[in-house]
Amino acid sequence: MRAARLAALLACGALAGACAVGPDFHRPAAPSAAQYGARPPGDTAAAPTALGEAQHFHTGLEPPQQWWTAFQSPEIDALVQRALAANPDLQAAQAALRAALETAAAQRAAYFPTLSAGLGASQQQNPTGTLAPTLSSGAPLFSLYSGQLQVSYMLDLFGANRRQLESLVAGADALRFQAQATYLTLVSNSVAAAITQAAARTQLTAAREIVRSERESLAILERQYALGSISRADVSAQEASLAQAEAMLPSLGQQLAQQHDLLAALTGRFPNELAPSELDLSMLSLPQELPLTLPSRLIEQRPDIRIAEAQLHAATAQVGVALANMLPDIALSANAGTTAVALGQLMQAGTRFWSLGASLSQTLFAGGSLVHRKRAAVATMDQAAAQYRSAVLAAFRQVADVLAALQADAATLEAQARAEGAAAQTLALTRQNLQLGSASYLDLLQAERSESQAVLAVAQARAARLSDTVALFQALGGGWWDQPGAPSAGGDAR
Repeated sequence: MRAARLAALLACGALAGACAVGPDFHRPAAPSAAQYGARPPGDTAAAPTALGEAQHFHTGLEPPQQWWTAFQSPEIDALVQRALAANPDLQAAQAALRAALETAAAQRAAYFPTLSAGLGASQQQNPTGTLAPTLSSGAPLFSLYSGQLQVSYMLDLFGANRRQLESLVAGADALRFQAQATYLTLVSNSVAAAITQAAARTQLTAAREIVRSERESLAILERQYALGSISRADVSAQEASLAQAEAMLPSLGQQLAQQHDLLAALTGRFPNELAPSELDLSMLSLPQELPLTLPSRLIEQRPDIRIAEAQLHAATAQVGVALANMLPDIALSANAGTTAVALGQLMQAGTRFWSLGASLSQTLFAGGSLVHRKRAAVATMDQAAAQYRSAVLAAFRQVADVLAALQADAATLEAQARAEGAAAQTLALTRQNLQLGSASYLDLLQAERSESQAVLAVAQARAARLSDTVALFQALGGGWWDQPGAPSAGGDAR
């Protein structure tokens, strides 16, 4: 009968815990914006040069999970796989998620009673000359053995445990999406670093060709000066032009080395462990069919927005925890056991004992700390709500900026390609006119400088198109939700 009463009390406690004080979390509504920028993006401009194809945007199309394969580079594909397998930042994010999930699982134990067992043994001497005998035999020296089971249960009357668990699970959701954000950043940085390295190599090759041409021109001018057909000023001008061309080589070489070191770190290696890459821009393809997620879906697919949403959820639950801490606590306990002076007598009649108890506690005065903690929790919830709105605004701005950048990149490459063609034609005509005597060597030097600057500008414009295409895939979320085991982009991660 006593066990039945205890079970009934525990059941009542469980039912009482079904009511939780504080605000319930509701996912923020999707933005009503119909597009990202001031107007829908159209197809980009095309240029009659390598990586100059027009790019087309498909509204409603979501980025694929392995979006980097659109660049059609086996080297980039292998690089991304190595980064995903060995990057320590990604491993740290995954470990943090596991820790958060275990912490949330530990909090679930508050839903159940705590059962503990104890077994004790002691030898005592009783001062029989002062106190009444402890034993009925009156023996002053005796051994005492005891065993007992204790059950305790804190009624979650106002949902403090439920809200605390809700907050921990939401915090685990935030770390889950943080791991996805780390994954997306890692892949994007790896592809962008490979493109930057390829661009630096392409520019370095072009700069070396410019230096070679400048040296040949200097040798010609020095022979002409020795024959007395030109002045020393013409030779000096060419020497200055050569020095300017050679000055480009160290910076491009440094950029090439830095990207190599970055790729080594991204793939979890030391710089000396990564073999040099031979990738250049001519080995890459420009993705021509680009996804453009609907604005209402962007909040589902951006890991940073999902992180902010989970943090808002956790902060909302903490308001309930703070409110529940201001209300009474009810605890139930039960204790049963046996005690005897010999191990063999522990379960005999007359050695058993038990107790049942319940307690109610209410904080009457705490210097206002509970009220201030509740106000702090509400303020933290307001802060999380504002940070969520900020994350959404930043995401829309980033997508709009990338779309504008892609349009500008295409127009820039088209203009730079025309400039390169015009500069090459000018250089050819200047050389021809020099042979005919209608142009000076200074004219040739100027034409060479213009042509070299145009070559480098075209390489930079090509790299910008590729890099901003990577930025678009990243801004749209990168298709992380299609990974095996990843939470759905439209669902709860729990």
